[in-house]
Amino acid sequence: MTQRSLSPTERVDWLRLSRTSGVGPVTFARLIDRFETASRAIDALPDLSKRGGRAKPLKAIGRDQAEDELADIDRIGARLLCACEFDYPADLAALDPPPPVVTVKGSLSIKDKPVCAMVGARNASAAGLRFAGDLARGLGERGVIIASGLARGIDGAAHAASLETGTIAVLAGGLTSIYPPEHEALYHAIAEQGLLVSENPPRYSPQARDFPRRNRLISGLSLGVLVVEAAERSGSLITARYALEQNREVMAVPGSPMDPRARGSNRLLQDGAALIQGVEDVIDILSGARRPKLEEPSGADYEDEFEDARALDDAVADIRERIADLLSPTPVSRDELARLTQAPARVVLAALVELELAGRCEVWPNGMVCSV
Repeated sequence: MTQRSLSPTERVDWLRLSRTSGVGPVTFARLIDRFETASRAIDALPDLSKRGGRAKPLKAIGRDQAEDELADIDRIGARLLCACEFDYPADLAALDPPPPVVTVKGSLSIKDKPVCAMVGARNASAAGLRFAGDLARGLGERGVIIASGLARGIDGAAHAASLETGTIAVLAGGLTSIYPPEHEALYHAIAEQGLLVSENPPRYSPQARDFPRRNRLISGLSLGVLVVEAAERSGSLITARYALEQNREVMAVPGSPMDPRARGSNRLLQDGAALIQGVEDVIDILSGARRPKLEEPSGADYEDEFEDARALDDAVADIRERIADLLSPTPVSRDELARLTQAPARVVLAALVELELAGRCEVWPNGMVCSV
């Protein structure tokens, strides 16, 4: 996604498109790649969704609604950052695709410093809490910003220990949604001394599906993810999985095999995560980590045999329903769909955009697709 400055009108359109139901991060990125501006993409939504099989053509949210959200963001002392803008966190912008917009409150000066995510058990042991705090404090003293999810347990300990040196809290809800409630004082301290980040509107209350999205942001902001105590089905393991998909470092602190809170983190170590016993171990791993690079679009996605929009539309029409028939609640990769249909990847992607806009499928950032 090309970095550029947006005019006030373009920012409103960018927000309108990103908040429209059915426009996930992948579809948003494809629409911008194809139509170049959010305004043109918004104009195309009704026709694209109708082609995908939607009975009532999809329309973007109203300009008034987007302007009200921007006013609310300004009222609480926050900022909206669009993925194409220069102030958008560089490591997050390098994701494929990045969240179209994030709202932030606090000090933006820390966003481009080295960041290490620290996550772990909500019902952490006393030893785990102490060790997480020691690691976060020590890393902060070495110039590393700590990112986490403001959850109970390890997250809270990591944030509290790194307040003085810099910490980023990624929220599942909006910036005014404090969860858990007992972290209200910590939330306000981070707003004053660190940075709060959210993908959602300011007044949005989080739902279960928002926590994995939050975890993707936590790892996306970071050079690596460090797990301190995690059960086998812990959300922390989702963050670690995202880190692997994003080519970030994965680290874990070993725990007792008799403690169920350590089974997930110990499993990460068995699977090849870096074993961490102290601050120096983390510094060694991060010093060898490569900063993700923002890839500029090649501009070739809709060229070659699809030199005009009609040629692409015709190709999509030939395979759209075949792709829809192949989808099920079990996720399948976009590459597999291209193989089964013998269609170019760009045609498959364009068809999936239409199907998602029609509410018939969900396209995930990791390249997987499922029916809705």
